Amino acid sequence: MKRKWFRALLRRRFIVIVLLLVQIAFFICSLFLGSQISETIRIVLKVISFVAILNVISKKDKGAYKTMWVLLILIFPVFGGLLYLIVNLQSSTKKFNEKVAVTEAKAKKCYAENSLISAAKEIPQASTQINYLQNFAGFPVFDKSSAEFLPSGERKLESLVNELEKAEKYIFLEYFIIEEGIMWNSVLDVLKRKVAEGVKVRIIYDDIGCFFLLPKDYCRQLEKYGIECTVFNPFRPMLTVVQNNRDHRKIAVIDGKTAFTGGINLADEYINAVEKHGHWSDSAIMVKGEAAWSFTLMFLQMWELCTGIDEDYKAYYPWKNTLCNTESDGFIQPYSDSPMDTENVGEHVYLHIINNAKKYVYIITPYLIIDDSMLSALTLAAKSGIDVRIITPHIWDKFFVHMTTRSYYRELIKSGVKIYEYTNGFIHSKIFVSDDITATVGTTNLDFRSLYLHFECGAQLHNCKAVSDIKEDYLKTLQDCQKITEADCENNIVVRLFQDVLRLLAPLM
Repeated sequence: MKRKWFRALLRRRFIVIVLLLVQIAFFICSLFLGSQISETIRIVLKVISFVAILNVISKKDKGAYKTMWVLLILIFPVFGGLLYLIVNLQSSTKKFNEKVAVTEAKAKKCYAENSLISAAKEIPQASTQINYLQNFAGFPVFDKSSAEFLPSGERKLESLVNELEKAEKYIFLEYFIIEEGIMWNSVLDVLKRKVAEGVKVRIIYDDIGCFFLLPKDYCRQLEKYGIECTVFNPFRPMLTVVQNNRDHRKIAVIDGKTAFTGGINLADEYINAVEKHGHWSDSAIMVKGEAAWSFTLMFLQMWELCTGIDEDYKAYYPWKNTLCNTESDGFIQPYSDSPMDTENVGEHVYLHIINNAKKYVYIITPYLIIDDSMLSALTLAAKSGIDVRIITPHIWDKFFVHMTTRSYYRELIKSGVKIYEYTNGFIHSKIFVSDDITATVGTTNLDFRSLYLHFECGAQLHNCKAVSDIKEDYLKTLQDCQKITEADCENNIVVRLFQDVLRLLAPLM
């Protein structure tokens, strides 16, 4: 049975890849057949490339994106302009953007009904962060809520299964990666039982994240158990930019009263049941109380976006007839980020934490591929006497990404930033913690894909017990790290040139 499933999986992936290669080959052949038509096409494409460069220069995009596009178009004057048009001027992308805007407008009305205005006054040190997320981005801050930091995939699985068992009305799961194995099967067993008890269960997974992990008809398999399932942005064998925007979020919601997010997907490497790049270090956050409602809305937006079904968000609000009795544990502010608008919420959350730090900022990220604004914020904080520490993996999962990450070390270290590499294996957490007051745990990496191209989410914590737990775990993790020095960054001219080229191409990573 497993062999048959694996063959079906390979057939689908193979066909998709072949069809993409056929499209590319056909286009190239049409240009280089030596005919008069081919010559005319080349001239037209060069004119398009020139116009594209003018368009790139005039747009208010990140400087790194502009540099990358101009470089690509100049290197490939025939194909570069056409590639730019494919990426930036597609009707499918515009329609997708319109759908996202509709769901966001619906959700904002529900967010606004539960806003808490006083938090910024009670925590003046974090007032700018709170005000930005609440008053501009539209994500309220809650006090009748609690947060528990889960410092490993093993702890997350244990807590998730326990909370799933308590579900009475609905369970919503949204993950970038789901893979059959010990972790997912442990969750699925509970979901099957809960469906039999009358609990509504819905699952969203990203098609690219699961491209080589799940068969094409996996949704139908889950539906046989009574589980509702949909796939985010199914990958199709067409040259289209909309495939570049992925759902990188990890959300679990139980009855709108409990929610999970963080870096941990539902696959066995996240609980170290299988070894992948050594010991896998990761983390998550469990939120209970009113703050869980924000994650419920995030899921419902994505469900409507994927299925096209008009959802009544308010029908899932858990506190309609009763008051929330969760004991307050500081302030919790969940947030999400969409690549379909110009507001980079995840990036701004990180920048606010860095810019408002008075004593320290501790960061964990699996990838450190940043633009000038983030680089400037980190170096300025360190130069101003802030204790800035960053942990990245020593054992990499993607060679080119790791080499690009290391290209930033020299400049950061010279500015006073302390860089550490986790030596036990691969570290996948996405954590910022500052001044014993503020922390955020979520899905956003410090790279261009997470910050600008993916759907992401997180929870910002203020004066919660979990903030001290996060700091304590960070200091414990440092014991399994090696500190990187300027001497460690001394590479030969070939390696440095290679890294400089990779930094130019960073927006593609």
